[in-house]
This record gives sequence, C-alpha cells and structure tokens, in this order.
Amino acid sequence: MRPLLPLLLMLLALAGCGRERADTPPPDTLVRLLDAEVRSLDPQKASDLASLRVAADQFEGLTRLGADGRVEAGLARQWRPSADGLVWRFTLRPGLAFSDGQPITAAVFARGFARLAEGATGSPHKALFGPVAAVTATGDDVVTVRLNAPFPALPELMAHPAMAALPLHRGEGWAGERPLTASGAYRLTRWRLNDRLVLERNPRWHDGAAPVGHVLWRPVDDRQTAFRLFRAGAAHTVPDFPVNRLDWLKRHRPNAVRMAPYRGSYYFVFNTRRPPFDDARVRRALNMATERERIAGPLLGFGAPPAWGVVPPALSRCGTGYRPDWSGWPRARRLAAAQALLRAAGYDGERPLRFEIRFNSDVDHRRVALALIDGWRDLPVRASLLNTEASLHFTSLRRGDFDLARSGWIGDLDAPENFLAIHLSNAGPANYSGYASPAFDAALAAAMATADPIARAGAMADAEAILMADAPVLPIHYYISRNLVAETVAGWQDNVANVHPSRTLRLTR
Repeated sequence: MRPLLPLLLMLLALAGCGRERADTPPPDTLVRLLDAEVRSLDPQKASDLASLRVAADQFEGLTRLGADGRVEAGLARQWRPSADGLVWRFTLRPGLAFSDGQPITAAVFARGFARLAEGATGSPHKALFGPVAAVTATGDDVVTVRLNAPFPALPELMAHPAMAALPLHRGEGWAGERPLTASGAYRLTRWRLNDRLVLERNPRWHDGAAPVGHVLWRPVDDRQTAFRLFRAGAAHTVPDFPVNRLDWLKRHRPNAVRMAPYRGSYYFVFNTRRPPFDDARVRRALNMATERERIAGPLLGFGAPPAWGVVPPALSRCGTGYRPDWSGWPRARRLAAAQALLRAAGYDGERPLRFEIRFNSDVDHRRVALALIDGWRDLPVRASLLNTEASLHFTSLRRGDFDLARSGWIGDLDAPENFLAIHLSNAGPANYSGYASPAFDAALAAAMATADPIARAGAMADAEAILMADAPVLPIHYYISRNLVAETVAGWQDNVANVHPSRTLRLTR
C-alpha cells in the first residue's frame, strides 16, 4: 500500500492547484473589502452597510447615487413633484429589463413598496419610508409616489436599495438563485460565506457595460488584516484602516489615504426597557460624566468631532450639531451633577450602579469602552465588558439583550429625520434602545409635516432636543470616512455619503 501514498499526495496537490486556479479572479476584477460579512442579499431585509453596499452594485432604483454621492437619474429618466409636494411622478427609461430578460415596469416598484410595508417582511427600513403613503403604477412607465407630508429628500430616498427594482417575479427564493437576477450594473454569481462575493457585469443593464468586468467583495472584520492585504496589493479599496498606521500611510502611500466628513454618528445605546437604564436620571448622569472630547480627540486620533447629539453638524439647523448647556461645564461641575442624579436614583458607594458594556470585536470599540469606564471612575459605577463578533452583537441589540451597547447610525439620506426616526416608538427592530416617548414621536411627526425648509430644520432640532434630554443614547463622536484606495483605481470621489458604487470606478492598470 505504501507506493500509493506519493500518488495520493500528488492528486491532492493537483486538486489544490485546481481550486486555487478556480478562486483566482480574472484580471479585470476590482477587489473590495467589507468590514463585516453580508447578512442578507435582500436589501429590504438588511440594514448593515456591508449588505447595502453589495446590494447597490446589483439593484438600481428610480434614482441612484453617483460618484459624488448626489442623486442622479437611475431607472427613471425624469421626475417632477406636484405643486403641494405631495405627489411625485417618475417616468421610466424605455426598454428596461432585469438580467433574466423580464421587463422592468412601473408595477415592479408598486409591488416592491407593498412588500416593504408589509409587517411580514420585517424590513428595518419601514420607518425610513414612513413619509411615503403609496406607490402605484400609472401604465407601464410612470411610477406615482404619494406622500403623507412634504418630503424634499424623496429623490434621494428612492435611491435606497430597499426601493430598487427587485426580482420579486422570481418567487420567494430569488435571493438564493445564482446568478442572482439583477437590475443594476452587476449580478452576483457566487457567495462563499466569510470569504467572498463574486459579481459579474449585468449584460442587460441600461447603461451598457460597467467599466470593470468583475467585482470581488471580501469580508475582513479586522482592520489590521485589511491593512496588510491592501499593503500587499491584494485589495483595491478598503473601508477603514487602523489609526496607528496613519503615519506610515502618509509617508509611504499618501495618495491612497482618503479621509472626509461623513454623515454618521457613533454612540452607545442604553436598554431603556429594564433597570438600571429605564431610569432617565441614570442615563443623563453617565452622559454628563463622559469625556467625549478626549475620546474623539487624543484617544482615537483621527480627527473625528465630539458629539452630544445624533444628527451630524452638516444636517443640523445651526451647522454645529446639538449641544446641551452642560457640555461647556468644567469636569468637576459635571461630575457633581452626575453624582446627584445617581444618588436620587438610589446609587451610591454602598450600592453602586452595575452593568455590562457590550461591543463588537474591534480594537477601537474596546478602547472607547475602557475610556468610558475611566471617565466614570469618580462615580459609584461598576461596569464590565462583553466583546462579541459583529453578527452576534447586532442580533443581541435587535433582541434587546444588553445593558449598554456600542451602536451608531450611518445616514441613508441628507436629512435629520433619517437619524431621528429610528428612535420612534414604532420604529421596530431598528430602535435598539426600546425608547418610547409620545412627546418625541409628536415632535418628529410635526417636523416631518412642515414644508418650509427653515421651519422644518428648526422643528427637527426641537425633536432632537427632546430625544437627547431623555438620553436613550450616549453620543461619542461624528464619523469621518477613512478609506484606502489603490493608486490604480480611478473615479473615486470623496463625499459625505461615503458612497462609491463599483460602476463609477475603473482600473487604470
């Protein structure tokens, strides 16, 4: 039997070589990294950035976002609102079809909205589309959108992948088909979990052949690993990088570093459904004692501005973001006020406040959690840490299985309500904290019903003030985007939406 061993080893080696060749991407492949695994290929059921970025490559809506992050014509060639702003009509381009040849008509969007609004779908985007009362088809080529109240950001909302042309005609199992039937520039041909998603050009895309033939998305949740892959030339774009590598990058790859303001807020959420954080006094106390300026500045070291609210400064009424009166107090005064709040809530040296801080695997999340504990060191607070991988972390948030947890929000739209609506009492799974305030709900509803832009911005600020006074969240900083882009990639434009569709990029060599 011994002579068979060399033959077996040779066969295994050949099999391995065959697999390596099969996994080697074609030369015209754009390799892009994600910071987490895609959770769903159905954009109506996924709210994580990884899933939505891949969805945006495959599914196009009435409108879409361009390389500069701004709205442009998508499957609709034009649109116009009624005089009162309550009815919008989108006219489709002629001859549209899915990648399987099925025509894309106005009825596709009416059916898609009906599915999005159904409770059985469980879409985390249902609240986002709250301004929309109905989507109907007027013939084959006109989509009519009726609103509950004026909503100037509607064209941008219709670019969201959840309202793209989805292949619902394929039946309930459409997301499991390969190739995936697409309406955008690319279609997915392969998904190997925790390894790669492979996309190829959609031969029936209305804009013709995309500049790059294939896109390979790879999930890499460790920034150090992602940095090493980029440095080795194994990736063209990386969505983040370790701050401790910034100096090296500026010296050796300065043209690869892309940093810009970003419409996003980084915060922690309190579980308001149960003690101890069902008491607003406790939440306010920890907010007041948090050293967010130190965390956002010297600790993290990448220039992110500190946050006391959830709406980014560029979208707020005054352009600076929400700030409570106490934000300018010296630390001693803030600590004294926090001590008084905790004492009134029943916590002191003999009965300290005990809870767990949950965060997903990331060195910066851990550093922030430890900095929070350090900032509360002079209070009767005993906090412990719980670190889990991203999928489990966000499942726990949706289930309400946490005390205080790392969260945040990346805006889908350049609109304050996009950052506020997830805290509505009827927002569903997206409302991680379980916050329920009739006063906040009413204030945001009033803001969303206001048509005048200046009055609308003021009403949004009033709603945010109610939210932050109740403190269901612990804001830390506003985001800036940190991307690495290989010098061989052309077409990349920094923008506040941090949107960079693969169809807008090309390889120069």
